[in-house]
Amino acid sequence: MSALSPRELRDLRERLGFSQGELADWLAVSRRTIQRWENGDTAPNHATVLVLRRAAGRSGSLGIDAPSSSDFTFIDLFAGIGGMRIGFEANGGRCIYTSEWDRFCRQTYTANFPTTHAITGDIRDVGTSDIPSHNLLLAGFPCQPFSVAGVSKKNSLGRPHGFADETQGTLFFDIARILRDRRPTAFLLENVKHLRGHDQGRTMDVILRTLEDELGYVVTTRVIDAKSFLPQHRERIFIAGFAEDTGFSLEALELPDSTRGPKLESVLHSEDGTEEAEPPFTEGELAAVSGKYTLSDHLWSYLQEYARKHRSRGNGFGFGLVGPADTARTLSARYYKDGSEILIRQNGSNPRRLTPRECARLMGFDGPGQNEFEIPVSDTQAYKQFGNAVAVPVVSAIAAAMAPHIVSLATTSDQLEFMPRLQTA
Repeated sequence: MSALSPRELRDLRERLGFSQGELADWLAVSRRTIQRWENGDTAPNHATVLVLRRAAGRSGSLGIDAPSSSDFTFIDLFAGIGGMRIGFEANGGRCIYTSEWDRFCRQTYTANFPTTHAITGDIRDVGTSDIPSHNLLLAGFPCQPFSVAGVSKKNSLGRPHGFADETQGTLFFDIARILRDRRPTAFLLENVKHLRGHDQGRTMDVILRTLEDELGYVVTTRVIDAKSFLPQHRERIFIAGFAEDTGFSLEALELPDSTRGPKLESVLHSEDGTEEAEPPFTEGELAAVSGKYTLSDHLWSYLQEYARKHRSRGNGFGFGLVGPADTARTLSARYYKDGSEILIRQNGSNPRRLTPRECARLMGFDGPGQNEFEIPVSDTQAYKQFGNAVAVPVVSAIAAAMAPHIVSLATTSDQLEFMPRLQTA
């Protein structure tokens, strides 16, 4: 993604039908910030450029009607580095509240998103009255087991119990209490595929009963593999819910053919001079990958021996050695340790890890050949962050499908606040 010039910014703003003040309100920045961008004094970051260009594309260049620029508001819980936010901002949403406890994730988040609201730390310390009214709740929450002792005792005594008893002490409890007290139109939750079988299925059972029976939402779930969009086998479960039955179904969501998904060549550094060097990831006139990402002889020998031992025992443990024409294994938060799940072949040399920039592309935060997503943290923290992140194109596809239902239901229930609207032909 190229930088946004002051002239292009003005053109996009006018194309969207915004005054400077309206654009400032939509992006949650000051009008002075918009003036500085248009005067060339400062430049918008990558997330702003992404949202503006996609919104302008929906408003006419693609020949289709655009949803309103801020058709609905949402809160971003367990926000990580903002993958869910990107997907929904690109489809008509406006983020009005963010919570993320990890200070390094907050560092990356604030480097990439224009916002005037402070990022809250631990959501467990936040009262629901301190969270603004919103149309949509987003949360990529951690998976935790639920204690059965209190519930079992109440069942044996024939006493009623609710989600507060079953989910207390887990982070899902905080999602449930916000849904109960703030009653947003919709929600989207994301977790690892194994949530379905976690704690012998009891965790998922408690979650669904809480959302459907206790809180009254119409819920749909689906495991989606990101390899339809990205060169990575990455299965995650999504749980969507609406306050009323709108007919939305995750199972009905049409996805690209996963057998024709992109390959790693689309995210790897070209190393032929067609990219600008980006130290410390790439260097020199050809923007070659820095040698620090190549495995040492000691580590490469260790990984090969480790894999050999497990193969001899009939186990499948080992490293994942891949090339440009392949699809990678799942990028995990432990990638910083040895990079073993995704190692890139190199001619005449030991394999190498992905660079953090390639991880950004592998997760959809950057497109092929792009380097717009700011990575202000160490490689170790960046690997953890991208390994824990959502696949952005998957969320974008879900957001595009959910948005009309959110707007329709929010408007019907009179929950939609006045916001500036896109002008469509």
